[in-house]
Order: sequence, then structure tokens, then C-alpha cells
Amino acid sequence: MAVMWGDFQAVVQLSAGLNVAILSFVDISLPAIKERRRVFAKARQELDIHRKNPHKRTKNDQESHAEAVGLVDRQLFDLWRETSAFESVEDSLMKSTGVLGFLGAVLSVGLLWYSALHYSEPISFMAECLTVISFCSLIGAFLINFFTASKASHYAKRCNQLREHMRTRL
Repeated sequence: MAVMWGDFQAVVQLSAGLNVAILSFVDISLPAIKERRRVFAKARQELDIHRKNPHKRTKNDQESHAEAVGLVDRQLFDLWRETSAFESVEDSLMKSTGVLGFLGAVLSVGLLWYSALHYSEPISFMAECLTVISFCSLIGAFLINFFTASKASHYAKRCNQLREHMRTRL
């Protein structure tokens, strides 16, 4: 027994709706990206405060403190360099989400329109494959944004560890 377009139309409608919703997938990673940037700005401010520490009175205390601040400064700079290299990848991944959303939406809306015109006709294997492909754009966009969010969270966590080190050791 062949599957009719009318029987399959709910699946195509789901694909169309979800592919249009891909554009909101960016909300998965944006908070983590903003948090990473905020944490780095705070770390830089805190390091500047520690650099100007007025409590170090003796020459030896000042020198050892300056050396410790310099070490943390280098660690923060290395972490910043690592994250700035990821920012270009991050931007291209965000654009990829939009492209995947657009292509998936066009494909699924086209399939939806075709299914409405051929409601009582049997569906071809090629049309079933195209519907599966339209769901693949959803999976791709979700994975891209989940990866971006987890990477941004990882960098924010490392920066927070440096901030904690500053608070306890400087």
C-alpha cells in the first residue's frame, strides 16, 4: 500500500514549521557568547585593579606582586587569543545556522505546497528523501548552536577560574 501525500502532509508541515523556527536557534548560543564576553571584560577590569594594589608597601612585595600579576596577565592574554581565534569560527557557524534555516524552510515549504496540490496521489521515494533532508537542516542547526554555546561556556569557565585565582592569590 502506497503512502499518499495527504497522509504524509503532517510530517511535511512539521518540517516546515520547525525549519522556519531555526532562526530562533541562535538564542541557544547567544547568552553563552554574551556571558563569555562579559566575563573577559570583568577579568580585565579586575586585573587592572590588582595591578594597582596599594597595599604592597615594600619593594620585595611590589616586585613579587608585579610578577604574579604579569603571570596572570599572560594567562588571560593567551586565553583571549584562543577565544578570539574561535570568534571567527563562531561567526561563520552563526551564519551557517541562518543558511541551514533558509534552505530547510524553502525545501519544506516547497514540499508542503506540492503535497497540497497532490494530496490524494502516492508519495515517491524521492519526496520522502527530500523530507528527511529537510529535517537534517534542523539537526545541523541545533548541533552548530549547541557546540558554539558549549565552547563559549568552556571559555567563560576558564576565565572565571583565572578570576578566582586573582581573588585568592593576588
